[in-house]
Amino acid sequence: MSKTSPKVFIAALLFLALGVAAAYAVPSAEIAIVLGILLLTVFLFAFEVVGVDVAGVSVMVILGLLSSFNGLFGLSQPLVPTGDLFRGFSSNAVMSIVAVMIIGAGLDKTGLMSRVAATILKLAGRTEARVIPAISGTVGVISSFMQNVGAAALFLPVVSRIAARTGLPMSRLLMPMGFCAILGGTITMVGSSPLILLNDLILTSNKGLAPEHQMATWSLFSVTPIGLALLAGGIAYFVLAGRFVLPSGHQEHITEGANAMQYFQDVYGLDYGLFEVVVPPGSPLVGQQLDGFEHEQRVRVIGVLRGAEDLRVGPSGLARDIGLEPYSVLGILAAPDALAAFVANNGLQLRDELVTFAEVLAATKAGIAEVVIPPGSELIGKSARDVWLRKTYGLAMVALHRGGRTLREGEGIRNMPFQAGDALIVHTAWESLAHLEKDRNFVIITTEYPHEELRPHKVGAALLFFAVALGLILFTDIRLSIALMTGALGMILTGVIRIEEAYQAVSWKSVFLLASLIPLGLAVETSGTAAWIAEQTLTLLGGVPIWALQLVIAILATAFTLVMSNVGATVLLVPLAVNIAIDAGANPAVFALTVALATSNSFFLPTHQVNALIMGPAGYRVADFMKAGGIMTVLFLAIMMVMLNLIH
Repeated sequence: MSKTSPKVFIAALLFLALGVAAAYAVPSAEIAIVLGILLLTVFLFAFEVVGVDVAGVSVMVILGLLSSFNGLFGLSQPLVPTGDLFRGFSSNAVMSIVAVMIIGAGLDKTGLMSRVAATILKLAGRTEARVIPAISGTVGVISSFMQNVGAAALFLPVVSRIAARTGLPMSRLLMPMGFCAILGGTITMVGSSPLILLNDLILTSNKGLAPEHQMATWSLFSVTPIGLALLAGGIAYFVLAGRFVLPSGHQEHITEGANAMQYFQDVYGLDYGLFEVVVPPGSPLVGQQLDGFEHEQRVRVIGVLRGAEDLRVGPSGLARDIGLEPYSVLGILAAPDALAAFVANNGLQLRDELVTFAEVLAATKAGIAEVVIPPGSELIGKSARDVWLRKTYGLAMVALHRGGRTLREGEGIRNMPFQAGDALIVHTAWESLAHLEKDRNFVIITTEYPHEELRPHKVGAALLFFAVALGLILFTDIRLSIALMTGALGMILTGVIRIEEAYQAVSWKSVFLLASLIPLGLAVETSGTAAWIAEQTLTLLGGVPIWALQLVIAILATAFTLVMSNVGATVLLVPLAVNIAIDAGANPAVFALTVALATSNSFFLPTHQVNALIMGPAGYRVADFMKAGGIMTVLFLAIMMVMLNLIH
């Protein structure tokens, strides 16, 4: 939505009118001003006039200015003590979220998550009814200990590979995965930002409550039965009703390898594509070495699978003297006309998409790059054949640019002695290219490629410090932030993740949003605004059962989280829920927990970070979320209400 659109302007006028009307209805100037700030916050979040983090900081600064000049605005005391204004940045909740992000990134750096993904591929099979529970259940459990958007992002390429191998559309897999990542955040008190924040909000509320209404904080697994029930309900929903509510696919599925080749074609103007062929027993290629047909057939082999386990890709694996066996699978770079002739002349089976090489040649792991032979290179005067370029360096040369002319496979490029200034267009694994950045024989021109460096040898240290953090949470009374920071620091000190990578792993936008809104929650509570709203709500509802009040709170939290961040909704509504519970004679801690859980009920619109993440790759429309997410929203409320009243 445009920031200057008529809808935004009209909404601003409506919010302004509502604020003016509320100012005449409230009993004090403090409540009037805080209500105005609340309305401003909701407006900024709902219409995204500025970024949500900028909105949060703006609200914090406004509170600071009003508190500093409270006398000018008729306030008897500051809305928030200026000494407390920036304490959100050092709060238990904010530091816990920072630590969770670092720990999650550390586990990812070891390749542990990739191993989990490989196991899923092996066990899940190829049917939707088995793939959905396997992916969604795994993501749900993982997101119970790391940010759900991080878990979803981690599994996005995994789902893409599974879709390529099984033929299932991405649109049938990504929504269950994304929804279950959100649901998994309700399994532990560190699974989502609202639950991490909840105990701090409870302690803040306790400052304004009478001794008999003081609330105890929740332990790590207080919500586990509820979260597991929600996750199981979400998986069951998609298994039973997925065929009716999931879209069949709005865009043609394109494999990651094909995406890599699209980049190749766009940047270098070479009419090449990435293909996969099978060599049947009667093919003339059986028994031949790669060197025997690549030049003549004008194709470039970048991957070979012989038998069930002998996969050859990259340096020290793929070389021109490799012989082909019956049923060998080849990953081929070639122009369409050359490929057609190659397949026809040799009786090969051309696959419609990458299957064997879908993972190892994915755009995240390999692609096209340009390297230059610099003056002083030891390769000058030697040809690609002389130095075994593909085997030694992992560079499969597909073109050579010299003197303004681009020469291709079939034009003798591998027999040409290199000259200073030659630009080689190669297909390579990104890991191999990263190693060549330190090799003086090459100058790497392509710099925009995934530089991810996995450290599988650090998996032991990562698991150790993850276990240390978990043990401190479970078996000691130490603050959550200290326990999690112990695990994060341990991973940094042992080299699981470098400090620069730790900084990059933190979503500073989320940190500033959360830290900036904590003072607003304090102002809502200490000014009496929450108590006044609670009183008015109870008057309107007039004697309804406690469970109905709780349901109203849950629906309100659900509605808020569709138009603003779940952190913002939690900060705004927990004080309200606590005061409503106290006035109604209910348990205020349970009502507060209801809010923190219900703000994860973000399925109806693609406003949640996870939903926004999966929308593009799967080609989802807003209508798809409304269709599948509408039922999920009602199911979430039903399961949550039943479990909350059974357990607590």
